[in-house]
Amino acid sequence: MARVPREPRDETARIFQLQREVDQLKGAVASHAVVDQAIGVIVALGRVTPDEGWMILRDVSQHTNIKLRNVAELILIWVRSGDIPEEIRAELEARVDQYGPHRVAGVPPWE
Repeated sequence: MARVPREPRDETARIFQLQREVDQLKGAVASHAVVDQAIGVIVALGRVTPDEGWMILRDVSQHTNIKLRNVAELILIWVRSGDIPEEIRAELEARVDQYGPHRVAGVPPWE
């Protein structure tokens, strides 16, 4: 069967569609990395499991009505600068108290 050539406009539209998909995937990968890093901070500082770290991050986002990625970014800024909005700090502290902290062998408890 003979192949019917496509119109150039068809290819252009497809290229633009694929570029949008690539951009969306790049954004998702970057967002995922930020969220994973914030969960790591919560796990380390809050002495909770990774699953609990995820739940804490999710709960802070829901209770403050701030997008999860934005909360994660604020946590990473806090680790670098020591600054965190009071609303996030209070909610983060409340959620860590709710889920943990767990004792880590050989490490003294928080005072």
